[in-house]
Order: sequence, then C-alpha cells, then structure tokens
Amino acid sequence: MTMDSQLRAGDLVQVRSKEEILKTLDEKAQLENLPFMPEMFEFCGKQFRVFKRAHKTCDPPNGIGGRRMLNTVHLEGTRCNGDAHGGCQARCLMFWKEAWLTKINEPSMAKPTEPLSGPPSQGLIVDGKGCTEENVLAGTQSAASTSAAPVFVCQSTQIAQATTPLPWWDLRQYIEDYCSGNVRLSQLLSVFAFTVYSEIASAGIGLGSFLRWIYDSVQRRRGRTVYPQRVGMVPRGQKTPAASLNLEPGELVKVRSYKEILATLNEDSRNRGMYFDPEMVLFCGKTYRVMDRVTRLINEKSGIMQDLKNDCIILGDVVCQACYSKNRRFCPRAIYPYWREIWLERVSPAGSATPKKNEYPLQLETSATR
Repeated sequence: MTMDSQLRAGDLVQVRSKEEILKTLDEKAQLENLPFMPEMFEFCGKQFRVFKRAHKTCDPPNGIGGRRMLNTVHLEGTRCNGDAHGGCQARCLMFWKEAWLTKINEPSMAKPTEPLSGPPSQGLIVDGKGCTEENVLAGTQSAASTSAAPVFVCQSTQIAQATTPLPWWDLRQYIEDYCSGNVRLSQLLSVFAFTVYSEIASAGIGLGSFLRWIYDSVQRRRGRTVYPQRVGMVPRGQKTPAASLNLEPGELVKVRSYKEILATLNEDSRNRGMYFDPEMVLFCGKTYRVMDRVTRLINEKSGIMQDLKNDCIILGDVVCQACYSKNRRFCPRAIYPYWREIWLERVSPAGSATPKKNEYPLQLETSATR
C-alpha cells in the first residue's frame, strides 16, 4: 500500500469551481466510480480544512470489512443535506477527490468557507468526457433500474464500486492513519491495547467475566467508558421494549447508562431491529441536543428510499469514532449513530442549561481507554 494522498488532516484547501470539477467527471458524473453529487455544488470556490484523509472507509450494507479508497479526503463541515436525493436525512460526511480541490499554502489571510477572487486551475486533471450539470443531476438516480420506486445513486451507495477490500490486519493502513494526521500515536496505542485485552477476554479461557470486571472497575474510578462489548439482556425471539418521548430537534437529552440500554437489547444487540453499536457506549451518561428525528433514509445497498416507522434520533456532535470495531478501526467517515428514544431521557427544564462542550466532536479526542 502506498500513500497516494498528499493532503493531511488540518490542511487548508479550496474546492474548485463547478466548471473545473465537471471537467474531471465522466458521463455518469463520477470520478474513479465516486459520484460528485448536486449537494456538493454549494461548496464550490470555498475554503475548508481537511477533516481527515479518507484513505479507508466502511461499507456497512455490504459487510463488516474495511475498504480502501484512493486520492480522497473528508472536509470539515461538508455533509450531504439530501436535497437532490429525495430528502434523505443521513447527513453523510462527503468524500472529496483531490482532483476537486486545491491546497492553499498558508499563511493565508482568506477565511475558511470564503471564496477566493478566482479559482486556480493549476494541476487540474481533465477527464475530457464532457460531463454537464444536467449529468450530475441525472446521476442521482439509476437509469438502468427496473424498480417502480426511484433507485438513488450517491456516494454511500457507490462505496463498494469506488473502493477495494482492506483487511483489518494490514498494518500499513494504521501507519497511514498516523502519518496523515487522522489519529494520534496515543490513540493508536490505546486502541490496540484494548484490542489485545478484548481478545483475551473473549477467548473462552474462563477469564472473560473477571477481565471485564477489572476493566469496569478501573474505568469507573477514572470516570471513563466501561467495557463496551456486552450481550443484550432480552432473550432472542422475545420482543424488545419501546418508549415514546416525542423528542423534537433542539431538545436536551441524556443518553442512558449502558446497563439500562442493555436491558432494552436482545442477544443480537438490537432493539426493534436497530443495532446498538459498541461505538455508542462512549456517549452513555452524557448530555446532547437532539439534531433531528430521522424519518427517511436511502437504503445504501438497494438505493431505495425507506420511510422509517419507528423512532430514530440523531444527536448533535455524536458521531462514530471507530474505536472498538476490529474490521473498521479508525474509519474516518464519522457517521451519525441512530438512537431509539428508549435509550434517551429528556432533561427537565430545571436542568436544561447549556451543556458543556461535548467530549466527542468530529475529531477523535480519545481512544478505547476513554
């Protein structure tokens, strides 16, 4: 594996103009099988910081394995609003090919998100197939579909086509995690230490319960996260409980304790079909604002819009940190986890003062020892 990207986390870049980007795209409005989406046009000509290098990613609908992507980064504050994709509410962090960006050599007096006086053309890679803005709009749906419902095409539905398999044991990816600025050395070491610990705890040699108890005891004294890989308490086949809070965007909520949430999960860690990921344990016991009630999502495997029947909440500043999942460790995609209302409790008006700054914004602040 070679480090194809020249951009690092924290670099200042400018998104090229619409006209320049169109020159890099094929007739399907894609570059290296990754779509440029209409929702991305609003960022053209503006400056942003590189959030993380997207040299790898996850693709949950197609399995738990990691995927390798070339010449791509994520930019701070650039999430899809779903306007051109049926109002999908996933708010995915966009992928940006480096051909769509120009690095700004600092120091620069221009402020991020402000356009420069003229987008630079130096280093532009031209595909030459004549993509138009109409092609970009048409590229949001599959023309080959025979389904009665629209089949949407977006960056998330195209991950399998735009990437190659990346085994978790390929150590070169972790070297790039560090060299790209995605992850600090302390984060690498602590997550790998947890991995070794959890492998021993789950090895079936009779030490699991004791090691989890030791881990919890130490973490509680430090005020940090308990062991995050446990089995739900509802027997398989039994109906899991539900609760309705009718939460609205802007409300303040507290995530229940992991022990309370385990009581709502079956042995597959699901509540009415929704998976509670070990990555979500990081947020238990903390207070956040409701960002949205999610009612419409594109199925990333089929491309068909799904209307959600049960409660599905996303919280502000709460994104997947990819600490605990062996097959997608340090994935930079920063997906918003989905929460059942039974996993949350409304903070009463008397306690609704502005919460402290969340410990887990977009950038990974700590690792598995948090």
